[in-house]
Amino acid sequence: MKNLKILAPVDFSDLSAKGLKAANNLAKLFNGSVTPFHAYIPLTDLDGFHYMGSGFTSQENLTDIEKVITQRLLDIAADHVDVGHLNDGMLGIGNPAHAIVETSVDFDMIVMSTHGRTGFTRFLLGSVAEKVLRMSHKPVLVVEDDSTLVPMQKIMVTTDFSTNSEAAFPWAKKIAETTGAEIDLFHAVIYDEFESVEKAESTFEIRKESLKKIAETAFAGLNSKVNIRIKTTDRSAQDAILQQTKEEYYNLVVISTIGRTGFDYLMLGSTASSVTRLVKAAVLSVSTEKQIEKKLEIIKDSP
Repeated sequence: MKNLKILAPVDFSDLSAKGLKAANNLAKLFNGSVTPFHAYIPLTDLDGFHYMGSGFTSQENLTDIEKVITQRLLDIAADHVDVGHLNDGMLGIGNPAHAIVETSVDFDMIVMSTHGRTGFTRFLLGSVAEKVLRMSHKPVLVVEDDSTLVPMQKIMVTTDFSTNSEAAFPWAKKIAETTGAEIDLFHAVIYDEFESVEKAESTFEIRKESLKKIAETAFAGLNSKVNIRIKTTDRSAQDAILQQTKEEYYNLVVISTIGRTGFDYLMLGSTASSVTRLVKAAVLSVSTEKQIEKKLEIIKDSP
């Protein structure tokens, strides 16, 4: 993660500034760079309130409009990103989520806020951040208003023991190595997957041993403490994760975008996207190579 190249989408809302601050914190940790990015649809978005006061209308020359937006993008980025880590801004035209994902090809990570202009409607209709999370082939760090990355003290790393979930481990380890943060290796036992509560509980010790093996292998040589955490639920994995984050404070939750739920999540929702919507912590979602191939197919076929 040295010289980390970060793409930081901005929609000029107060919350998108939160994403810039998080990107700056990571850039300082890993000697990285932050490239602010904004995507717009010329004839529709230009009437939105986040362009008000810019001194132009939707009838203005496109080149002039882009100059104004680019300057505004750099102005807001300069307020939140140290000059030594800040790159020139970039603009994209069209669907914001698609533009972000396409531009991220040349970057190591996307860092953005959970919602900007969409506000509370994200819970009903989804947000740009959630669409990026579903489509991205690069790690996506999503922050919300209550997120605090610095000082980094505690990281939750989730696993369902699938191969896919292992994609999250190297990122969590590197961040913990750099910051000295503790890691809670977390697994949810879902009662509905068993014939009875007794059978579910009978697997506890086996699962604890499995978590210990992961701690010894995936996090070998890590000076930071690695704790084992198992929580039971009669609802869902995301509910168990949410409850854990309410009981203990985490600066960061690291999760693979697809675990045992498979490819259907792209259409129906995933644990990662649900966790991103609900928890009061930053969430880093990571894809495996197989997931990347499937997501690229979705992007190619999407309107």
